Amino acid sequence: MKIDAAAPADEAHRLTSQRILDAADRLFYGEGIQAVGVDAVAAQAGVSKRTLYKHFASKDTLIAAYLERRSARAAGNDRQQGPAEDPLAQILAVFAVYERRFADPSFRGCAFVNAVSELGGDPQHPALPVAREFKLRRRRWFETRLRALQVARPRLLADQLVILVEGALATSLVRGGDPGVARAAGAAARVLLAAAGLRAAAR
Repeated sequence: MKIDAAAPADEAHRLTSQRILDAADRLFYGEGIQAVGVDAVAAQAGVSKRTLYKHFASKDTLIAAYLERRSARAAGNDRQQGPAEDPLAQILAVFAVYERRFADPSFRGCAFVNAVSELGGDPQHPALPVAREFKLRRRRWFETRLRALQVARPRLLADQLVILVEGALATSLVRGGDPGVARAAGAAARVLLAAAGLRAAAR
């Protein structure tokens, strides 16, 4: 029987990359991208800087990978957001999720907005397309459910709901993490949805 020697090596490479990303996530989100150097990420991950660079060619590449993983996790959470057969419940559940997030002491705002702000909007940075696509996908998520509910002007309403979410994220961050902001945003969302003809949203 032939043993594939590459398989254990591939798994070890994957686990090391995972450990580096775990460390980057904690430090970049908790302390800020500009404040954290590659040395700190390597130390947190328990690897040498040389090993880190074998997995991620530069700090910029690591930042993009950190956001890509956060985006993938958010997509997975989206698929579990409320009952699939009830688009309205899924939309309103978003604000309940943010209420819990804002109450978490580790809340530091939106990782994607934070990254764009810290990077100064550099159009050449590999992290910016990741952040931009994430935000576009959030709008499409709302729009898809609004189309299923057959509201008029679903794209406009999706934009309005996204603005509520973004405003809630920023306001809660400034206030040091205030779950009441998510409740207020949810109440405003219900007003918008009811005005679009979804009377159940007003209940």
